[in-house]
Amino acid sequence: QVQLVESGGGLVQAGGSLRLSCAASGSIFSINAMGWYRQAPGKQRELVATITTGGSTNYADSVKGRFTISRDNAKNTVSLQMNSLKPEDTAIYYCNAGVVPRSSWRRSDYWGQGTQVTVSS
Repeated sequence: QVQLVESGGGLVQAGGSLRLSCAASGSIFSINAMGWYRQAPGKQRELVATITTGGSTNYADSVKGRFTISRDNAKNTVSLQMNSLKPEDTAIYYCNAGVVPRSSWRRSDYWGQGTQVTVSS
């Protein structure tokens, strides 16, 4: 069984910073791309940032220059450093990973339970 567990959400004032972390655990053979997505009330889930095993990154235009994604392949973790936060960044943030578990040897997408980020104006 593979699990993704997020931490680090909370309430912050506009202009502040937060760091989200996500750890993958279980019987894992390999992890491909990892990323963060978010869903604001009444809106669809959207991509925030992704990172490949080799460290190539991709960001939503709305967060470029403010957010930084990183990962530790040895620890199966991915983090999102969020700076200069804006009220429009308020959402539930979800960790995502493409995992090949030892139980199936087939790649599947896994999601964390989500962590709330609230930015006050």
